[in-house]
Amino acid sequence: MINENMDISAHDDRDPNPWLALLLDDSIPINQTTKMALMRDNASKSVRYFMPVIQLFSKITMFFIHIFKFFFPKLINSSKFLHRILAWGLKRFVSPDANLLIFRHFHVGTEILQFIEGNVPNIEINGNPLKPKDFNDVKDDLFLNHDLNLYNFVIRLNSQMKEKNITITPPEKINLDMITVDQFDHIKFPNKWTNFLDLRSAIELFTPFYQLFLTSNDFIRASNSLQLDETIAIYASQILGTPGHLGLVNNKHPMVPVTTYSAAYRLVLHGLAAETLHEVLVKMKTNKNIDGIVTPKT
Repeated sequence: MINENMDISAHDDRDPNPWLALLLDDSIPINQTTKMALMRDNASKSVRYFMPVIQLFSKITMFFIHIFKFFFPKLINSSKFLHRILAWGLKRFVSPDANLLIFRHFHVGTEILQFIEGNVPNIEINGNPLKPKDFNDVKDDLFLNHDLNLYNFVIRLNSQMKEKNITITPPEKINLDMITVDQFDHIKFPNKWTNFLDLRSAIELFTPFYQLFLTSNDFIRASNSLQLDETIAIYASQILGTPGHLGLVNNKHPMVPVTTYSAAYRLVLHGLAAETLHEVLVKMKTNKNIDGIVTPKT
């Protein structure tokens, strides 16, 4: 049976742990604390025993909420109440590893957008940076604002570039001041016996609440925003002058939207894409070569 033991001393040639293999493999750039949390999360009992049931429950619930929203689109609509539920659920039932991956994602996403803005000349977007430090920060429409940030960033960036006749090209000196070399181990998450849910199970459970308490526009926009991974990665590749890391992006083709029923799985891929791009930038800042990219002295 696959377990959460990531110690090489426990390796068995007849029963190798696939998550230990991926933990040791360095072919994909990713923060080491994040990688350890993700591998432990993948190996958790919650994934093996609870996630299949939760996924089925989530899909069935979403189907009936979809019908309900068709007939009563504005009857239930409260982003504030939604985020209070999310904050309560994260604190009470989600594992420390999954909480770390969720909280860190907002920090990483904010820095990636700031990196793009900081390396396109004559552009000023003044976005809404999201770097939550505790569960109270979740209550301030954290997840909704994350989705809004992505679309508003793309709209403001491209409208200014068209107005000023600007194209994204590699700058003479890449600005990496906004990128933090952070293992994100300064937040202590609850670790009681109730904090057992893995990342994907938590997302599957929260998605129906997201669908129920947001407007249809907000929910569909949140789902479609995941495919902007490709758009953001292209911006970064134009700045870096290399498309190498685009191969790590799985949420693609934002002009062809995907069903909202796959949002939970694609959300995990979205987090992974952000982590890999951020790690590329971290290694550039620390002057380490990665995937053939020559990291400039900044």
